[in-house]
Amino acid sequence: MKSFSRLLPLAARALGAALVLSTVPVAATTVAATTAAAASVEGMRAPAAPTVSEQDVMPHLRALQRIADRNGGNRAHGTRGYAESVAYLRHALDRAGFHTELRRFDHGGEAGYNLIADWPGGDPNHVLLTGAHLDSVKQGPGINDNGSGSAAVLTTALQVAEARLKPARHLRFAWWGAEEVGLVGSADYVKGLSPDDRKAIDLYLNFDQTGSKNTKQWLVVKDGQQADSAAGQAFESWFAARGLATFDVGVGGSDNESFGKAGIPSSGFSTGISDCIHDACDNLANVDPATETTSTNALVGVVWQLAATTPATTRP
Repeated sequence: MKSFSRLLPLAARALGAALVLSTVPVAATTVAATTAAAASVEGMRAPAAPTVSEQDVMPHLRALQRIADRNGGNRAHGTRGYAESVAYLRHALDRAGFHTELRRFDHGGEAGYNLIADWPGGDPNHVLLTGAHLDSVKQGPGINDNGSGSAAVLTTALQVAEARLKPARHLRFAWWGAEEVGLVGSADYVKGLSPDDRKAIDLYLNFDQTGSKNTKQWLVVKDGQQADSAAGQAFESWFAARGLATFDVGVGGSDNESFGKAGIPSSGFSTGISDCIHDACDNLANVDPATETTSTNALVGVVWQLAATTPATTRP
């Protein structure tokens, strides 16, 4: 998320190359040192989550930086840099055994794409959807905003595949286009859901700027719905068990907003505004690898926890 009083989105950049697609705050949370990480959802024990290292997540950010470098310094909506970013992720997901799909939308006279990846198995009537926006602004490569969130979600998905996880819920991962010009990709996805598909999504988890330098606390999204409360508490417990501070924030400023407007419970987190945002300096040097790795492990841990069971009731 850009901030909780973000500026108006920037206008979309004109398409400069053909697509090459290869296949604020509402309440403070005080951390208690004695709080233990939640080990179960609704009383059932989750399988042990793997732990990732810097070597698991940072190569994806380096790849996104290289893509920007060879495409005019950005990965914005409607550009070859964005198309190559989608292709990079899709290739990794296809190789890992996901069913991937590109969903096209149009904005500003340019084609945009959401990348959707489904892990086989799990209850299709209970979907845990995890996502991040993949596009940058045209002024820079967007490595923290939001290569960091995209890389954390990708790393989590690849861990699911490596573990051959057999979740109770169906796991879906998504990377949204055109967030920087008004949450366009995620809004288009939600708009295209049938009533049954919308009802099947138990929870959406969003990650925007997960590697900011000088992070003092993780900003955990809470929208007040019951399913969201369980997810928010899971994130807070994970951080608290490691002596890391969190702060509750409302839905808004990133793709959570698209889901919240549709009544779909939403959570996730951000590390807040980075040292550089929406400019050429949002490059690899703008990401703290240790923070990015911690954020990714939090995401992995909570996805493992939430995937282990389905809720007792279905949303109306």
